[in-house]
Amino acid sequence: MRQESDFIGVKTIPPAAYWGVHTARAVENFPITGRTVAHMPQLIRAFALVKKAAAHANLQLGAINPTQAHAIAQACDDLIAGQLHDQFVVDVIQGGAGTSTNMNANEVIANRALEHLGLPKGRYDVVHPNDHVNASQSTNDAYPTALKLATWFEIQALLDALASLRGAFEAKAREFAPVLKIGRTQLQDAVPMTLGQEFTAFASMIAADEARLRESAHLMTEVNLGGTAIGTGINAPVGYVDVVIPELARLSGVPVTPAADMIAATSDTGAFVDISGILKRIATKLSKISNDLRLLSSGPQAGVGDIKLPARQAGSSIMPGKVNPVIPEVMNQVCFEVIGNDVAITMASEGGQLQLNAFEPLMGWALHQSLTHLARACQTLQVNCVEGIEANHPLLAQRMAESITLVTALNPLIGYEKSASIAKAAMASGKTIALTAEELGIMGQAEMNLLLVPERLTQAGALSVA
Repeated sequence: MRQESDFIGVKTIPPAAYWGVHTARAVENFPITGRTVAHMPQLIRAFALVKKAAAHANLQLGAINPTQAHAIAQACDDLIAGQLHDQFVVDVIQGGAGTSTNMNANEVIANRALEHLGLPKGRYDVVHPNDHVNASQSTNDAYPTALKLATWFEIQALLDALASLRGAFEAKAREFAPVLKIGRTQLQDAVPMTLGQEFTAFASMIAADEARLRESAHLMTEVNLGGTAIGTGINAPVGYVDVVIPELARLSGVPVTPAADMIAATSDTGAFVDISGILKRIATKLSKISNDLRLLSSGPQAGVGDIKLPARQAGSSIMPGKVNPVIPEVMNQVCFEVIGNDVAITMASEGGQLQLNAFEPLMGWALHQSLTHLARACQTLQVNCVEGIEANHPLLAQRMAESITLVTALNPLIGYEKSASIAKAAMASGKTIALTAEELGIMGQAEMNLLLVPERLTQAGALSVA
């Protein structure tokens, strides 16, 4: 065991631990979710990029020496490569505006740097977590910058998942292009369309959300790194911002830029609210699509039954042969979670006070869950559901042949009232609309059948006034 101390007192640290006294106190103070920062690998990677960029800038400006800078950069590279993530042991929800996560990162990087120098953990006279790893920084600029980078990385992953899901719907739209069906409004029969048109609409909804998310992602590239405690830049060398942010952009591949007003940027979390709002919009759309898939596949005998979803698992512990739409159902639940997370992020942003928002850890955790869970749900919806959907051809053909809704297309020719009388009489008698129109003396069957070709009725201008 090794002894480490801070201004509060002494703590005993396990010899294998790369974390130190500040992390140990945080573990004791925040036994909240049981989920540690190790569950947020992109945040750890982002922190390492911030610390590496800071080390390079501090070396250039004389704040640390070459030995320290090189060792810190090596340690950061280890974290970027996925090593030592298990050493991030503080809870994802914590007091202190992320100070515990920043201290955890500083201590892990310092002790790993010492290891690269051939020195034992705790030799902080050579590489110190605060004086060297955290040089020219504060939690209040390092944490939100890392959080924005992590969110940017996770947005890219979600965009990829959305694009793949959209592609699956587009493929099904092409497959179903010639398949006629009856569209529905308010769960009632409406007018003809193709199943391909229905699936094209799903793809278009997703494409629109991809565009909105891509537009909003740029909000994650404006950072306050170099503002230190409250945005004034105290304890950072002159010119630090002009060096560290371009270096972070180079290392991360993210086009980060300095905030126009560092003081405002240190307390303003509106960018996270904006991203969360876009995620809520995406969740609302994906949940609606999942609702439609469940409705369209309901049955198989007593439901809508337009499509067949792939059977993924037994649906009941008591009803043999029952298969449930479990994949759309899990998407629904993820979407409900995202909508709830949006409320939490909104309240956390609103709760900020004066020059800092202390509740960014909750925002970061909620955004992480929303982004990663949506991406995974999109993948399972694509692979385990959409790609295997089949059209119920016999049932759709039967419904088209028997549909009374085709009479809607006669409005331009005979008017709404006569069309309604045909529909009402056909419904009452069970006869076809062509026979009913002839019996009512409105139009002969032969003329009616020539006009009401379903394929023509799925496009604008199918019938026009003679």
